[in-house]
Amino acid sequence: MNVRTGKRPNFALDPRLAIGLVLVAASVAGVVAIVSAADTSVQVYAARTALAPGDRVTAADLQARSVRLDVATALYLVPGDIPATGVVVTRAVAGGELVPASAVGSVDGLSLTSVVVSIGGPLAASVRPGSIVDLWAAEKIANGHFGPPTVIVAGATVVRLMKSDSIVAADQATSIEVLVPRSKIARVLQALANDDSISIVPATIPVKG
Repeated sequence: MNVRTGKRPNFALDPRLAIGLVLVAASVAGVVAIVSAADTSVQVYAARTALAPGDRVTAADLQARSVRLDVATALYLVPGDIPATGVVVTRAVAGGELVPASAVGSVDGLSLTSVVVSIGGPLAASVRPGSIVDLWAAEKIANGHFGPPTVIVAGATVVRLMKSDSIVAADQATSIEVLVPRSKIARVLQALANDDSISIVPATIPVKG
């Protein structure tokens, strides 16, 4: 403060100082942006301990690690991939190893398995992937005759329909993949080996379509 006048001295901001501050701020922001762009790490699950085929694990049994995988991320389990019911290990995973997506399967595989069956006639229009159907089989007897049909699997789930490559049956499914209980698979394989006549019958009536 000026003692004689009682006024504070005026300080003018040096333009060069202002420009320098702006350049420093821009430089810092640029470095932060480059580092952020270069950080492509993602969260991937790793095994806490060694996992053996048949083990059932949930997200709590694994640990998330931040790793850089680039395009290989889809090959490993990441948070959100594991349902609340968990997954089943299908091949050994060492402790601390990142868990490959191909090393686990659905817990449904413990009680269900898929099988492809050939059908002798057209399918109902309502039969499509996801439909619930019953598998009927008529036992093949001598001279091309068949016995009375019986239900060999009730409530199977259709996985997909497969069509013949021939022109004659181009618009008609000739095989169907279904999920059946493991307890019934022997009966289905027996019918297939015996060349029994298998039919697919919808177990429910669709509300639409």
